[in-house]
Amino acid sequence: MIQLHNVSLSFAGRPVLDGVTWTVRPNQRIGLIGPNGAGKSTLLRVIAGLHTPDAGTVSMSGETTLGYLAQDVQETPTDQTVRDAAMEAFAEVLALQEEEQQIADALAAEADHTSAAYEKLLHRLERVHAELTAREAHRIRPKTEAVLTGLGFDPDALDRPLRTFSGGWRMRVALARILLREPDFLLLDEPTNHLDIDSIDWLEGYLKAYQGTVVIVSHDRYFLDRMVTTIAEMAHGRVTEYAGNYTFYLEERTARRALQQAAYENQQKEIAETERFIERFRYKATKARQVQSRIKMLEKLERIPPPPSEDAAITLRFPEPERSGRVVLELSAFSKHYDTAEGRIEVFDQAGPLTIERGDKIALIGPNGAGKSTLARILHGTEPFEGTRTLGYRVSMGFFAQHQADTLNPEHTLVEALYEVGPGKTETELRTLLGAFLFTGDDVFKKVGVLSGGEKSRVALARTLLNPANFLIFDEPTNHLDIQSINVLIEALRQYTGTFVVVSHDRHFLDQVVNTVWRVEHGQVMTYPGTYSEYQWRLRQQPGPAEAGSAGPPPEPTRTEATRPAPATGGPKTKEQKRREAEARNRRYRALQNGEAVGLEAFTPHQLRKALKEVEAKVLAHEERQAELEAALADPDVYQDGDRARRLTLDYEAVQAELETLYARWETLAEHVAALDG
Repeated sequence: MIQLHNVSLSFAGRPVLDGVTWTVRPNQRIGLIGPNGAGKSTLLRVIAGLHTPDAGTVSMSGETTLGYLAQDVQETPTDQTVRDAAMEAFAEVLALQEEEQQIADALAAEADHTSAAYEKLLHRLERVHAELTAREAHRIRPKTEAVLTGLGFDPDALDRPLRTFSGGWRMRVALARILLREPDFLLLDEPTNHLDIDSIDWLEGYLKAYQGTVVIVSHDRYFLDRMVTTIAEMAHGRVTEYAGNYTFYLEERTARRALQQAAYENQQKEIAETERFIERFRYKATKARQVQSRIKMLEKLERIPPPPSEDAAITLRFPEPERSGRVVLELSAFSKHYDTAEGRIEVFDQAGPLTIERGDKIALIGPNGAGKSTLARILHGTEPFEGTRTLGYRVSMGFFAQHQADTLNPEHTLVEALYEVGPGKTETELRTLLGAFLFTGDDVFKKVGVLSGGEKSRVALARTLLNPANFLIFDEPTNHLDIQSINVLIEALRQYTGTFVVVSHDRHFLDQVVNTVWRVEHGQVMTYPGTYSEYQWRLRQQPGPAEAGSAGPPPEPTRTEATRPAPATGGPKTKEQKRREAEARNRRYRALQNGEAVGLEAFTPHQLRKALKEVEAKVLAHEERQAELEAALADPDVYQDGDRARRLTLDYEAVQAELETLYARWETLAEHVAALDG
């Protein structure tokens, strides 16, 4: 158990921790949340013993072991292999194995097998063998390989030198080493920042089964909902606990604040009444004793503080873009490779063709290194490739990537950096936008040159929101943002009337904003129409090995199905194989667009109930839209503008048709759920 009692810490006179009293118990999975700058990382560093508090104590029971992963951890790029670097987690076991080899060498060199020295070596060897058996030394290599591959490393890459990997991949090695040490308490500061979605899914499962306590700082709402059992909110230098996941925290916080507000208002009313009594009878001798009694009562009264003010709702919108043509961008079948010192790397091999239409909101997902950022640059027109790229009619583009932070003028203030791309905006509007991205007060007058890399990225993203383009491409826009800022971006993208493509590993963010998923893997791009949740739903529909191997041809995918990329095979594919696979993908995609009824038997009860709730939400939204259109069409003035009347009529008919489809889907799902509930 870890106990913090009245812990306070200030930096440059600014209090970060203010009398924190908190107990971290065994076997908890805690999500430590709060706005950027609230002190989450500082608190973890205090627990890890890397910061000494100005006041208060941090105590741990017994021989508690800690593992701490910093947000900005940097692995030294050495010639050590990935596997060897991760296996440093088992330093004691490796030392025992080395001792075992030394004893074996000494025994081999000892000529007299009856000597006391030989006997002593044998006893030492027995003790070392017993210790290695107790520590399960035979499992450390497969355990290391399992964790590394879970975090996204290809098995063939485990013997590559650490120096050949980027900083993000070296961070994974540091995370693997901490996980393999299996400390009593894991302290992880933003571990998902450099992970792809597949690796985040694996880490969720690993931490759920972890035999110890996990304290994790994260802005990933899906991760916080699916992995943690307790939320610890960091605000105003204090920690407040909520016994549940992130969704529970949101509901419980609202309920607690409502209760506190009611108690505060009732007490304020009582105080006001008491003060009125005191004022009224202060100078009346017959009431002197009662007045004094009430004065003492007020002095002793434990005042209920008002609840913390809710975060100010910030609403931002992209400038209204010009309407583009129906087809925004087309890519022919395309290929892309890089020539490196270690040989030719094929990123895409006759992938596509791909078409982006007006109103598409596309997520680019896939393993790190699969080519998501490369594809984003190909779409933007800044990455050379083999194939043709055709931009549609009246398409204007905007692009955000982390490296764009390096193009900012270091001499500009933050306000000037935004004014450069939004000259029609007032200073108040620009400061409001900067506030949404965590720059408040005098921060907006800082020079860009003094900002950290993450802060520059936030400025570059804020500039993107001032761009009136009708086709936007984002590469990891939610990195360096807290949950409130991510919500601001989500709302802005929901209101955006143009087209966009976004690379992101934040599953909640993607689920809120996209209507199509492109998965990049094995040099190909697979298309899945629908939200990110629907994409996951479709993947779970895929037949297992038993069904896949059954007699007869495989069924054509229905509207809610999509095919996963085939796993890499042992040898290279021929051009004829690639051509046939490309044709098959196109046929499957056309079948997917035509759509058929969904076979619901393949889904779990949880998935069916979740799907029913999603359909109900869509029905409500469409019914509201239908009512709006009916009200508009009931206005006689509408028919003075023939074009507008036709548009409204067409919209109304489209909503009606969609509602009929949703009602049918709702009835089918409701019947299945009712059958489950018996």
